[in-house]
Amino acid sequence: MLEKLPHWIGSALANVRAGHDKLAIATLYLAGTARLDVTSPAFAAGGRLPVRFTADGAGVSPPLLWRGVPDGTHSLALIVEDPDAPAPRPFVHAVVTAIDPALPGLDEGAIRADGDAAGEADGDTGRNSYLQEGWLPPDPPTGHGSHDYVFQLFALAAPAGDQAEGRPNAGRSDFRDVIDGRILAAGILVGTYSRGQEADAGPAGAAVASAPAG
Repeated sequence: MLEKLPHWIGSALANVRAGHDKLAIATLYLAGTARLDVTSPAFAAGGRLPVRFTADGAGVSPPLLWRGVPDGTHSLALIVEDPDAPAPRPFVHAVVTAIDPALPGLDEGAIRADGDAAGEADGDTGRNSYLQEGWLPPDPPTGHGSHDYVFQLFALAAPAGDQAEGRPNAGRSDFRDVIDGRILAAGILVGTYSRGQEADAGPAGAAVASAPAG
């Protein structure tokens, strides 16, 4: 949809961005939280997302790998956000909760609507910013510059009290409610994408930056 905006509009909005300080992982209390290493065989940490995973290609979700899941982890939860979107808060590109902690990652195309004819994701798939289940392919405005797509993974303890393990069609606020007070470890992987400029994807499988503390 945003690829239809004229280049001059994207350029005019170049400094209008939601902000990295509004990412889910940046707004949670993570002091003392252990680190998860999150990588992808398809792109390097900080590197450009291949077109296949964007609105300019097949639009499937990229493969992910992780390690460092601590003992006592009850489930994993993933949210993918674009803090460079020209909006009041980051665009949500994917939400997945109740991921089996024994899994080493997610396959290409695994983030799709629950009940999809091709099979269900490994976990409960929530709603993206278009209020649809599944992967929202990156679709930055032409001329707006490079956008970060931040894959944020959390290892969670068992739900406390009446706290739910997951919520049907969970959105961004539901995601925070599900993980609040349960985080044992966290990690991020950043991929980039833009229209109107090229970038080197770099060597695939590079190490991820650690989750912020405090």
